[in-house]
Amino acid sequence: MAAKKSPPSPQAGVQRGHVLFQAPPPAITLGLIVVVSAALSSLVFGVSLRPFLEGWLLAFALPAFVAAGLTGPLSSALGGRFEFHRSCFLALTGLLIQLPLAALWRLGLTVVPASTPGVVFLAAFLIGPVVWFRQLSLFGIARPSHVRVLPVALVQPALYALGILLLLPVSLAELVAMLACGLIAFGCAFALIRAADRPLRREFQSSGVSLIRPLLDHVSRRDPEATSALEAFFLKFAQPADLRVSLLGFSRGGKSYATVALPTVHPGPFAALGASDLPRKMSAELGPDAGTVFVPHTPSDHDLDLPSEAELARVGEAARSLLHDLGPALPARSSPLVAPYVDSFARAQLLGDVALVVVSRAPEPTDDIAFGVADRIVREIAAAGGPRIALIDAHNSYVEGQGDITYGTPAAEKLLQDTKAAVRAAIDAGREGPVEAGVGVRSGYDIGRDGIGPHGIRALVVRSGGLTTAYVLIDGNNLVQGRRGPIVDALETIVDTAEVMTTDNHVVHEVDGGINPVGERLSLEALVAGATEAVTKAIKELAPTEVRFGTRDVPAVRVLGPGFTARLLTSLGDTLSMFTYMLAATFLLLLTGSLVAIFALQ
Repeated sequence: MAAKKSPPSPQAGVQRGHVLFQAPPPAITLGLIVVVSAALSSLVFGVSLRPFLEGWLLAFALPAFVAAGLTGPLSSALGGRFEFHRSCFLALTGLLIQLPLAALWRLGLTVVPASTPGVVFLAAFLIGPVVWFRQLSLFGIARPSHVRVLPVALVQPALYALGILLLLPVSLAELVAMLACGLIAFGCAFALIRAADRPLRREFQSSGVSLIRPLLDHVSRRDPEATSALEAFFLKFAQPADLRVSLLGFSRGGKSYATVALPTVHPGPFAALGASDLPRKMSAELGPDAGTVFVPHTPSDHDLDLPSEAELARVGEAARSLLHDLGPALPARSSPLVAPYVDSFARAQLLGDVALVVVSRAPEPTDDIAFGVADRIVREIAAAGGPRIALIDAHNSYVEGQGDITYGTPAAEKLLQDTKAAVRAAIDAGREGPVEAGVGVRSGYDIGRDGIGPHGIRALVVRSGGLTTAYVLIDGNNLVQGRRGPIVDALETIVDTAEVMTTDNHVVHEVDGGINPVGERLSLEALVAGATEAVTKAIKELAPTEVRFGTRDVPAVRVLGPGFTARLLTSLGDTLSMFTYMLAATFLLLLTGSLVAIFALQ
């Protein structure tokens, strides 16, 4: 058994995107603060030069600039973290919320001055929205503690209120109105956060808000502490499962040239957590002794997501051990990749006593195949005296919410019969003779720009009996429906048979847009060009190889298990719905409550 190696660095080879929204650069934000502050000053203090300039500087611009600079250090001093670019954007957002409210109030003073409270009451009214929004934002991103966040949230509105006190004559009633509006805003922020957090607390006994900061740090910085916090959440609900890893190795001169790694692991749940970014992690676990590593999607679904790097390391250790213990070269009998009939879900290639089977329903939706379906296929073929099976889910025709093959369904039964037929067809097409293999890699892709992960596009070309078969593996989460056909057609002008597959790597989910299937960001022409380049390189590398195959069990690996992902997604959906509803409800309550207080005090 090979010596245990260190786990891959969490930073190595990682491309990162950003979740939902990225704050603009500080220079742009600070420039907009100047403009929006001037607009607000003209609405509150009028357009006479001196009052306008004093209001612009003391009531709006200076509080915003100070808040942009102090929010981060104050958050750190109170045990949280808030980056400078986010601090700048938060200060600008507070002004942007005030702007339409000030415009409406000024309109009221112009149209119905007798019924509209004066400018100082307007200034008091504008305090609430800033307190409300800053408390919400800082609680979620800086630190989930109202007590520790409140002093930071009050920086901008407190300086704004001080500016008002310096510039305008303020009565006791107007001062009380300022305090009342701030208190109402804090109460509304507290109610919103409490309500939005209830679904996750009810289902998982954990605060979803407390995971926002670790999630941001994991995505943007691959921060080890953030990753540990997220893993701890998932590990609380994990359960043991007996997994399996298979390796199909191609070697030259006694050294591995290429390895197809087939762990029964789903490459999720998200970003680089657990088994996400599985191709890069498995390649690092196997190390350079494996040659060029291919990690296609095996039949598995989110039940087999791994919750932590430690659990994946157990699978990686088994794979390394298996790599060095692979048996003798397979018999020199092989076939090209063949389909038994036109509408078959499965195509198979014989390599000695192993049948490499690729499953796709394209152009119909093609997504996860339950492990139980594949396990039944492998057991029934073995019981009938057939070859060993290396089963791949091509995962190459994305339609949202469609294409899964679950146990006991007509699709599962058809897949069983199609696989048996494909294996028989491959056996019938088998011929004696050497196997040649070549690999080609097209790298340089970016997750955010191209929707393709760190492994890029990899091609394995196998020549047997004078016929060439190309397997193209794209490191991404499925392939937009309709893209597979043109890519395969283009490749089959330079090889006899081709298949295009994706890894289902969930690392691509961390950019704007979430699912990010291959072909959504990158054009079909670019995909064809990349696949063709990789296959062309592989053809040039063709040379005789020995083929080996082996399988190893990995007992009691903790996985997320049945139903966890559905529960989590349902809770997140409930959280989003509750947050959206309460966002509007608490904002309207804030405005109404503030107005009631002001009219009562004037």
